[in-house]
Amino acid sequence: MNDDQSRVHVDPATTRKDSVKTEVGSVFVSNYPPYSFWNSQDVEKALEAFGQPASQSPLGFYLHIPFCRKRCKFCYFKVYTGKNSSEIQSYLDGLAAEFETYARQPAVLGRPLKFIYFGGGTPSFISVKHLQWLTERLKDNFDTRTVSEFAFECEPGTLTASKLEAIREVGVSRLSLGVEHFDDRILADNGRAHTSTEIYRVWPWIKEMDFEQVNIDLIAGMVGESESSWMAAVEKAIELEPDSVTIYQLELPYNAIYSQSIRDGNPEHLVVADWETKRRWHSMAIDRFLAAGYDISSAYTLVRRNGKTQQFLYRDALWRGSDMLATGVASFGHINGVHFQNSSSWAEYLETAHAGALPVKRAYATTPQERFVREMILQMKLGYLSPSYFSDKFGVDILSHFAGQWAHLKGEGMLDFSPEKITLSRSGLLQVDQLLPLFYEEKYRNSRYT
Repeated sequence: MNDDQSRVHVDPATTRKDSVKTEVGSVFVSNYPPYSFWNSQDVEKALEAFGQPASQSPLGFYLHIPFCRKRCKFCYFKVYTGKNSSEIQSYLDGLAAEFETYARQPAVLGRPLKFIYFGGGTPSFISVKHLQWLTERLKDNFDTRTVSEFAFECEPGTLTASKLEAIREVGVSRLSLGVEHFDDRILADNGRAHTSTEIYRVWPWIKEMDFEQVNIDLIAGMVGESESSWMAAVEKAIELEPDSVTIYQLELPYNAIYSQSIRDGNPEHLVVADWETKRRWHSMAIDRFLAAGYDISSAYTLVRRNGKTQQFLYRDALWRGSDMLATGVASFGHINGVHFQNSSSWAEYLETAHAGALPVKRAYATTPQERFVREMILQMKLGYLSPSYFSDKFGVDILSHFAGQWAHLKGEGMLDFSPEKITLSRSGLLQVDQLLPLFYEEKYRNSRYT
């Protein structure tokens, strides 16, 4: 790689979002280069990548279950409400047809899986019968004996004791419960389907199942939030004693209901906390969890010191360049250096999958420089970087390659560094996604992310 690519002018206005107001537009960075640069022209390169021999990197499997009882007003994922059992079975048939096609590809054939992730939408929305059928089909086509983590997202109101038993029996090891808040008014105002009563109803069942790891999600700065209601939610989360807690700061992605209302000039008295407030609340929550026996695992996640082996393989593998098969409508994945996304059309996705073809709609073939930058900026979310990792894997001295950026961020109080380690401060950790564009190649800066 050419170190000349690091000699960029550092413009503080482009390094992070200093504006007080929460504007419409996603700031959560989950991949690189930005999705807006993915294109239909590279679809052929994605298909060619599946025809190449398997790489040595770990292989993971993501299944998108796009069904929900309601659509949250801040949600930007591809989800459907009101689908009946027949429509769900039709979708799952397509999902199975898609991963059966994947199983025959040279890049995948005979390759063991390292992790499985059921995301959504709401995976726990589907019935026990559907879940058992789908996982059996998966195990018929892939070697799952090497799976170290089987993660599964849930919404409290979709769970029963028998469904949790089935989730545990199919092999789920990491259960993630979308709590978000405990205040029923805030949950309702933000479009959440569940109530606090449902949280407390299912929690004893979850504890009885003895999953290897149970995570709950919280969101700082939901519409209608106050500092007192937020801290009350934090205290209630601590009382549950989950193995880990993931805290997000509310955003306004382009395709969310809230964002559409703002663009239409009809915000319905919509008041979203500014970034400074959300960061302060997030920091207060971190302090409380630290005092309650938790450790910081990333910018968003804290893990409980309870003697268990705490891991999040899905996150860590993706942030270190693993391949991932992404199945389902509109899902994102990557194989042999090529990013890809499936069709976002229900009809087109199912038609293509049932025809035995891969339903890839857009893709991006990355360069070695882009793969290096991707891993570095994603790992920054851990709160630290090890320069030796990048010199060993990519032959790049990140301290000199991005010398100007590190010096600038250190001057801003966002991080500190030594030859052995780059460490983000609490302030840097709380706004890490706004710092990452500083490390983008020039052509990707100031562009729409999605």
